[in-house]
Amino acid sequence: MRLLIIISSLLFSNFIFAQNDETCKDLSSLIEVESHHHGQIINFRSNELTNNFDLKYHRMEWEIDPEEYYIKGKITSYFVPVEMGFQQINFDLSADMTVSEVSYHGSPLSFTQLGNDILQIDFPAVLPVGQLDSISVAYEGVPPGTGFGSFVQTEHNGDPILWTLSEPYGAKDWWPCKQDLNDKIDSIDVIVRVPEEYRVASNGVLVSETVDGPDMVFHWKHRFPIPAYLIAIAATNYVAYSDYVPLDSGDSIQVLNYVFPENLESAQNQTQDIVEIMDLYNHLFGTYPFAAEKYGHAQFGWGGGMEHQTMSFMVGFSYGLMAHELAHQWFGDKVTCGSWEDIWLNEGFATYLAGLTSEFLGTPAQWYNWKAGRINSITSQPGGSVWVEDTSSVGRIFNGRLSYSKGSMLLHMLRWKLGDDDFFQGVRNYLNAPGIAYGYAKTLDLQQHLEAQSGLDLTGFFNDWFYGQGYPSYHVFWWNEANAVKILLQQTTSDPSVDFFEMPVPVYVSGEGQDSVLRLEHVFPTQAFEVELPFKVDSVSFDPDLWLISKDNIIDHALTGIDENGALERSISISPNPVQDVLKVRINAAGFPIEKIKVTDVAGRLLKDLPFPGNDFELDTNDWLPGLYILQFYANGSRVSKKVVKQ
Repeated sequence: MRLLIIISSLLFSNFIFAQNDETCKDLSSLIEVESHHHGQIINFRSNELTNNFDLKYHRMEWEIDPEEYYIKGKITSYFVPVEMGFQQINFDLSADMTVSEVSYHGSPLSFTQLGNDILQIDFPAVLPVGQLDSISVAYEGVPPGTGFGSFVQTEHNGDPILWTLSEPYGAKDWWPCKQDLNDKIDSIDVIVRVPEEYRVASNGVLVSETVDGPDMVFHWKHRFPIPAYLIAIAATNYVAYSDYVPLDSGDSIQVLNYVFPENLESAQNQTQDIVEIMDLYNHLFGTYPFAAEKYGHAQFGWGGGMEHQTMSFMVGFSYGLMAHELAHQWFGDKVTCGSWEDIWLNEGFATYLAGLTSEFLGTPAQWYNWKAGRINSITSQPGGSVWVEDTSSVGRIFNGRLSYSKGSMLLHMLRWKLGDDDFFQGVRNYLNAPGIAYGYAKTLDLQQHLEAQSGLDLTGFFNDWFYGQGYPSYHVFWWNEANAVKILLQQTTSDPSVDFFEMPVPVYVSGEGQDSVLRLEHVFPTQAFEVELPFKVDSVSFDPDLWLISKDNIIDHALTGIDENGALERSISISPNPVQDVLKVRINAAGFPIEKIKVTDVAGRLLKDLPFPGNDFELDTNDWLPGLYILQFYANGSRVSKKVVKQ
């Protein structure tokens, strides 16, 4: 078993080493298709006209036929005015929909459909603040096409299917709603009429299936707060069956599956995996948040999945896809990001939870490969923040490298920084906090709950890893001395927005049949550590368990130590620096016979490896690209680096 040793900085000499400034279950397919889908949707701006009322309830009555691209409906909305002078109510609704009637207490009201997708309704008098009231809107039409989503009519195996997918801005395409991330509807009833050969999937509990002439009427009831974009319907010739997740109490949670007849056998073999996935999430994050109703899957025709509350819509039933969409029921549905700037609270968590199935239910190789895949994606480019700085770009909101992969590894690094007990308890506290549970949250809410649990100040961490861009690279020098291993740790960053990522750094050391993981509390870009060990170290590796986002890390073994007192470093001068063409090097190396000189770029790639050319020499830099380079001088096992900027 490895021993984890935590080291604060043991500075073993007062020197500054010459610094370098250099710096699912594969979910990649899911991320790609989700990003592609969201990128098709026309941008939607928050509608300030809908901020003056609080939605309490929708009774949603629809008539659809999977063979027709059309919807007819009546939405009855219960609301409470929250501002004085309330005499007009506005809903988001596509101008392609035709409103036939608005009724209020049994009487018709005047209304206007504005060209900017707003339904404006005037009341006969000012409504009092804080008093519950209701209004009904009857409408019909052909919803606008917005890429893959909103409202789709197509076929599977020759049979018609109609389904909706509204995230992030598509609900208004097919029903009058309040689409902003500021007001969850407390409860809904969904009543859908279809031809009798079809079955309808939706949110909540199926109350009834009623034959009415040539039609079937399905009534779904959902009694938990829900944002508009998570309300959905799908209708086709579904076959239904259930899996059940046992609880410690002896009860169980129903997982209701609506699948295509042609996929029934394969689906039954796959969906049973949801039992162990939900059991894991229940134990890590608290019981499934909608256990009083159900969880479910409804197969649909899009190439991914969508976490509609209590019933995810699924293209198929792969392990990774089921794990990702189920995770959203906690992160995205129970607690929904309060701004698209904070979409990682939905997607980063769902990606990480799917990864945790590899750790807890898979093999060590699967868990390692999952982490390596995320890190490789993140570090494939030098910049990019988890924070969405431009919410006018749907593609940026749902960026797979940043909102999904980097968001998930941000959580993994928080877990490393806090430890498992405080991390998981802090997340549970966040999920259950008044005002957050079954509501909206921002990144600061998560930060505050993790700080309260751990006692740590995480402001610097979130400034670096949430708002900041890029990642660090580490250079580790090590050597044995007496009964200790000495380590010099240097860090450079890939993007100038962060000059230093302060993080505890795991370094694995082994020798003489023993090993340890050293936790180095790295608080300066160049920092020295001394660790006494019961064995002589003969091997060192950096972050072997992949806790950190990093790239191009270098391990160097200095056989007889590094120039701790700086004598060799002070004997070397280089000029001009920055350099344009010829770099002049002068060495006063008394007592330090130089053996060789290496030149590397910031990524550690070797450009030149020279025998000692003499105490005074020149280097031609005309073929160097502009940037930062490192000159390394070797003498009697000591090593000194000088940085050079090429203009």
